Amino acid sequence: MVVQKEKIQAIIDAHQGSKKNLIAILLDIQAEYNFLPPESLCQVACSLEVPLIDVIGVATFYRVFSLTPRGRHICLVCSGTACHVRGGPRILEEFKRQLGVATGGTTPDRQFTLETVNCLGACALGPIVVSDGEYSGQMTPQKVDVLLKHIRRAEEG
Repeated sequence: MVVQKEKIQAIIDAHQGSKKNLIAILLDIQAEYNFLPPESLCQVACSLEVPLIDVIGVATFYRVFSLTPRGRHICLVCSGTACHVRGGPRILEEFKRQLGVATGGTTPDRQFTLETVNCLGACALGPIVVSDGEYSGQMTPQKVDVLLKHIRRAEEG
């Protein structure tokens, strides 16, 4: 993956190159590359005149940021108590099986990343999965296949 310094600088400039906008800058970089490339962190630190360790500290503190490449589609499986007792672990196992990745993993073609989250705040719908920001409640192992096929079809069309 080629990180374009001009593109990173444009993102920084869009936020007035202000230290107070560090999180917003990192969010925009991640939106562009689907993770935070190491070169971008160095450029942000340099441009904002912030120690690199502080930029890395923010990038590793917030779960929303990833320092490794993620898939085009993020599948979040809730592992909160309500979802857990309603079959969440079986849902997670089915995603692992179908995608061929461990929790936190990304498929080799970088199409899917599988993650868990402690709670999605939709306990009544549990077990619940969020894929690309869309909530799918009352998930079953059989519905995992349907969901993945739907995502793949949308990608093609």
